[in-house]
Amino acid sequence: MSITSPLRVDRWLWAVRVFKTRSQANEACTKGRVRVNGEICKPATKIKPGDRVEARRKDRVIIYEVVETLEKRVGAALAANAIVDLSPPAPPRTLDPMVDILPGFVRDRGTGRPTKRDRRQMEKHRRRE
Repeated sequence: MSITSPLRVDRWLWAVRVFKTRSQANEACTKGRVRVNGEICKPATKIKPGDRVEARRKDRVIIYEVVETLEKRVGAALAANAIVDLSPPAPPRTLDPMVDILPGFVRDRGTGRPTKRDRRQMEKHRRRE
């Protein structure tokens, strides 16, 4: 499954499960969201073991060092053996999305839909910010 010759970066990103589809990996390269050894790359840029690949996804930067070039998509365990993860830790996620939307107004979990009174309080709080 692994090869030692250079491989396209978009194909490798798909094979090690950075992107769900190869077209998503190709699009990320085309839009300049992928760098190989610090330089913006095209989808057909060749990578080899020892190269450093950075990919921006949403609010996170993923940094991998290529250990093995994989031509086909493999399972997660095999993909983990083909990379060295140098990424900074992910930002902490909040459990309640309402805290992100309305930091000063938090409803108890499991209370169901907001009542008319709750909705008015939320709207009043939004207008203040």
